[in-house]
Amino acid sequence: MADGKDPREAAGLAVLAQLGWGENEGVRELDEDLWRIVTETNFGTIWARPGLSLRERELICLSVLIAIGAHGVALHFKHAHELGFTPEELKEIILQVIPYAGLPKALQAMAILKRTQAGEKPRL
Repeated sequence: MADGKDPREAAGLAVLAQLGWGENEGVRELDEDLWRIVTETNFGTIWARPGLSLRERELICLSVLIAIGAHGVALHFKHAHELGFTPEELKEIILQVIPYAGLPKALQAMAILKRTQAGEKPRL
C-alpha cells in the first residue's frame, strides 16, 4: 500500500473491468463509501478469489439475485455477455430458478431481462 490505496481496490477494479462494468460508476455516484466497500470487499476480495471462474461466480450471482428478487440483476443481465452468456442461457437460468424460488421471482426476473435486452438502463 505504498501509494495509500488498498490492493483490494486494484483487484476489485480488475474484476469489474473483466465483467465489463467499467469502474461501477453508478454505485460511486450513489455513495463513495459504499462504492469503496463494494469494490474492495465484494469484487476485490470475494470475486477475485481463486477456485471459481468469473463465469461460475456470475452464474451463482444471477441465480441468487433472481431468487431474492433484486432489481440489481439487471446490471448483471446487461453485462453477462462479457463472460460468454447468451440470451438463451440467461432465459434458462431464470427458468431453472422457478422450482427453488417460485414463479413470481421468475416472472419479475424475466421482465427485467426483457427490459434490459430492449435497452432500458439498469437500476441499482
